[in-house]
Amino acid sequence: MARILVTEKIADAGLQRLRDAGHVVDVRLGLSPEELIGVVPGAAALVIRSATKVTREVLEAGTDLVVVGRAGIGLDNVDVEAATERGIIVANAPQSNILTTAEHTMAMLLAQARNIPQAHAALISGRWERSRWEGVELADKTLGIVGLGRIGKLVAQRAHAFGMRIVAHDPFVDPERARQLGIEMTSLERLVEISDFLTLHVTKTPETINLIDRDLLARAKPGIRIINVSRGGVIDEEALAEAIRVGHVGGAAIDVFAEEPTTESPLFELPNVVVTPHLGASTREAQDKAGITIAEQVVLALEGEFVPFAVNVAAAEASETVRHFLPLAERLGQIYTALTEQVPKVLEIEYAGQIADSDTRILTLSVLKGVFGAVTDEPVSYVNAPRIAAERGVEVRDTSTATAHDYVNLITISGGGHSIAGTLVGLRGDPRIVQLDGHTIDLPPAEHMLVVRNEDRPGMIAHVAGVLSEAGVNIDDMHLGRSARGEAALQVIATDRSVPPEVQERIRAGEGIVSVHAIG
Repeated sequence: MARILVTEKIADAGLQRLRDAGHVVDVRLGLSPEELIGVVPGAAALVIRSATKVTREVLEAGTDLVVVGRAGIGLDNVDVEAATERGIIVANAPQSNILTTAEHTMAMLLAQARNIPQAHAALISGRWERSRWEGVELADKTLGIVGLGRIGKLVAQRAHAFGMRIVAHDPFVDPERARQLGIEMTSLERLVEISDFLTLHVTKTPETINLIDRDLLARAKPGIRIINVSRGGVIDEEALAEAIRVGHVGGAAIDVFAEEPTTESPLFELPNVVVTPHLGASTREAQDKAGITIAEQVVLALEGEFVPFAVNVAAAEASETVRHFLPLAERLGQIYTALTEQVPKVLEIEYAGQIADSDTRILTLSVLKGVFGAVTDEPVSYVNAPRIAAERGVEVRDTSTATAHDYVNLITISGGGHSIAGTLVGLRGDPRIVQLDGHTIDLPPAEHMLVVRNEDRPGMIAHVAGVLSEAGVNIDDMHLGRSARGEAALQVIATDRSVPPEVQERIRAGEGIVSVHAIG
């Protein structure tokens, strides 16, 4: 059970999901920065939206923090670098509001094209201004999209339905793939030169701050209209206001601002500008999805499981194939460390077979979680495992090969004179340990295990079984490891409980016993 600090309103279903997982949910709305620093100590998780500023100072005060969960997409209010340094997972809900944001973009596009807010304000004020607020059609106009991610693609689909021509700029999108969607890829400079409407769908990074600046606006097609429902600060608001005042830019529809909340902007005084107070994700459906999604991510993080939407974990986007191997990879790491008793300076991890075709970086992190979990006092996560390895001077070498002679897939950990390998078998993907220090075995990785190395001579199995029986320890499963020469010099035993140290010593005292290692 952990304390989860929630500083902004999220869906009740999300809060209930946290409670159902057995955690204490501490809801504190409207905290000042100083108050947040005062209440975050003792919290294992911090759940926020866009208003709470999770600074380095907050993270340093949160000495027990395992995860920061953002119920939404943008993370410019979280010091992700500082969280990563401290091994804190930062997760968001990237798919919760994509549809809502795309729909709001289309609403802003139409409002800008047809001057709907201005006409409404004039009419309810007693002015019939039909000729003043004449609009333009979307059909046959060119829509430029900056950022062709999930939201950008949804906007493109909807704009196609209005008969618009779509061009886009995104350095990470394959032009051929875009062409199949009916979208022409081009440079940012050419995009503004040919677009009648321009919409932004980018995250706020050092590279995108003031992306649309005075120089770029000067190159834009005269009369261009600009929509921003992405992040504040990616447009130079002063430069945009000036370009609208002189008539070079035809208008703008802005949902996000450099400073939020705000009631002042040079854009507010311009009649051909439509503004909303960051409503892009503000629908009941999106808020419900965001709350439930982030609750699920937080629960996974607190349980030490894989967090699909962690933003500061290398290769967090793991394929479904790879995810099945995560528990096995971590358990192999745990067993390996128990056998070696210390982590070697060089740790080698090999992925063989079909799994080698996938991105296996998250599996390496899972192995490191298992390896270092038993040798350090701090919690080991997918975030801080590489840092712990570096601090301990451990070089991690991971390789992949399409060839796995005896198995469809195989994960092997080796180094320091020891090795262990495992795979998944059968339709249900049951985990198996199939090799240990050069001996072939076939045993599920149980919670409690005993590994006994002995001379290849009669009486070894009887001795071990007899000591366990006298101690009241049941044997759930057992396998004899065979070396390449056929020697039965290894016993791997699954027990119903942890084998006490004094029982291990009695086994070691037997003639012909080389070593005894208890796992779990």
